[in-house]
Amino acid sequence: MSAETGNGEDSLPSAAPAPWRATILTLYPDMFPGPLGQSLSGKAIADGKWSLDAVNIRDFATTKHRNVDDTPAGGGPGMVMRADIVAKALDAAAPADDPRPRLLMSPRGKPLEQARVRELVAGPGAVILCGRFEGVDERVIEARGLEEVSIGDYVLSGGELGAMVLLDAIVRLLPGVMGGAESGTEESFESGLLEYPHYTRPREWEGRTIPDVLLSGDHAAIAKWRRLEAERITAERRPDLLERD
Repeated sequence: MSAETGNGEDSLPSAAPAPWRATILTLYPDMFPGPLGQSLSGKAIADGKWSLDAVNIRDFATTKHRNVDDTPAGGGPGMVMRADIVAKALDAAAPADDPRPRLLMSPRGKPLEQARVRELVAGPGAVILCGRFEGVDERVIEARGLEEVSIGDYVLSGGELGAMVLLDAIVRLLPGVMGGAESGTEESFESGLLEYPHYTRPREWEGRTIPDVLLSGDHAAIAKWRRLEAERITAERRPDLLERD
């Protein structure tokens, strides 16, 4: 006999939330999960907190040699990933009704920030295209609404390593992945500042000691010291973060 609720209706167990889903489109699917299969992110995959699928873009090529690129229009060095092939891969991996954002790892993209990471954490997942060669035909970027994302002002051989960085930043913040709830909030960029210094045992090491305030038990004084240290380090290393305020 099923249990009954107070209003006389049969109670049903609430459905478990769907895991956060990542789909990677790449020419090198064997690169995944790579480091994402280890440590926190690897355990989270095993525990069903998120999933990762790697799609080989070459599977959507039509030529004998499975070419996915061609020479750039207007001339110039290198090759460009073809719009038609990339579009086929995207449409197969994420149909029009797929609510996940479509991202393109690109050095010309908007720099990745913690605020955007948290937005992605709150969603159902992401479809991530890893560019190669000189880049991707602009028409597919426009037609499929790709959001270009950069992890820094430098150029890599392809978007795969950037995608791993992005996913690591996301997965660690998924519910239940990190042990302590405060682990994801008291760290660099969460408050617009770089993180304050950390110390642990031994109390003295090579003549260097832990600041007395951290051993005082005075939580207000500790919080003030940490704030001042965060401001000092940010001013020295990333003054641009302070200028945003």
